[in-house]
Amino acid sequence: MRMISYAGCAMLRLLPAVLVVLAVTALTASAQAPATATHPARPVMPTRDPHTSGYVTATDLPDGQLPPAIADGNYILGPTHMPSPDAVPQPGIPHGTVADFTLTSAESKYYPGIAREPYTFGTPDPHDPAKLIVTTSHPAPWSRKVTVYIPAQYKPGTVAPFIVGADGPDALLFTTLDDLIAAHKVPVMIAISIQNGGGDAQGSERGLEYDTMSGKYAEFVEHEILPRVEQQFHVRLTHDPDARATMGGSSGGSCALIMAWYHPELYHRVLTYSGTYVNQQWPSNPATPGGAWEFHRTLIPNSARKPIRLWMEVGDKDLYNPNAMRDGMHDWVVANENMARVLAAKGYHYQFVFARNAGHVDRAVRQQTLPEALEYLWQGYRPKH
Repeated sequence: MRMISYAGCAMLRLLPAVLVVLAVTALTASAQAPATATHPARPVMPTRDPHTSGYVTATDLPDGQLPPAIADGNYILGPTHMPSPDAVPQPGIPHGTVADFTLTSAESKYYPGIAREPYTFGTPDPHDPAKLIVTTSHPAPWSRKVTVYIPAQYKPGTVAPFIVGADGPDALLFTTLDDLIAAHKVPVMIAISIQNGGGDAQGSERGLEYDTMSGKYAEFVEHEILPRVEQQFHVRLTHDPDARATMGGSSGGSCALIMAWYHPELYHRVLTYSGTYVNQQWPSNPATPGGAWEFHRTLIPNSARKPIRLWMEVGDKDLYNPNAMRDGMHDWVVANENMARVLAAKGYHYQFVFARNAGHVDRAVRQQTLPEALEYLWQGYRPKH
């Protein structure tokens, strides 16, 4: 077990490797570029207006104001994003411990490991624009850190609520929990921040884990991560789904909802930043041909309401990737707007934040909103004795 400081927990900002400019360039024409190719420049995203026709009706908040932590619905923030006092270290309060362990693919029955060659992408299936053909993905081992935050208020031997986060370690989450727990704004909970398996998007280990529409990743966490956390750190984790939460940004956000959607007996609370509710699944699955786009196109509208509470955010400069597929399922803003619409129609408890002057998984927006998001997420929680 290795003890680490908050400063050593840099939050990864992994963006989809297939991003291209609106006028698709030679990058997509030569999709299977050699590994020695120069990495493409990051494109500038268009700025979307939250009052665009077809978007959900939302409350436009005064600059700097956040929605009430007890309120469902749609809200517009910005354009200024200052850190919340509950997202910075506070003196005179108890601070939790942060430690990690390493997990390797050799220890996993769920994910033996894959990788896509650097700077290579995919080509659209000529028979189905919703499918991407990737020929440069191959078996490859992985090694990752699992970072665990244990609050100072945790009583050894007791059963604790917890939150599982993607793309760890997440120092902001640990600091925010210190502040919120001390202020009695959220339960005394453990945070388990799991590093991804490497790479991004189709053909990568991260893409396989986070973008696959199935219960597999939740099962991996349940059987290969949580028992190790309990054993390594001598804690007891609850089995009550109402006391378990998931969170993540980008594909980590869609993964957070996927975990709860396919295993609502395990998780009831979901927090996402710039959720990748788009067509990024690979390999393709006929049951969900649009990948996570199916959440708002078919799954949520056509299913009975599940016991899931969801907080989600998108930025006005969030990702937009028409790409070579031309499938109409690669606009992150539209995807999150659609999510808000279908969640409201089915009567879910959710809060949707549209942030002005904000990019993909925007750091300033996270610092501003994470405390309020966590408070909203844990509304209605009652410990079972």
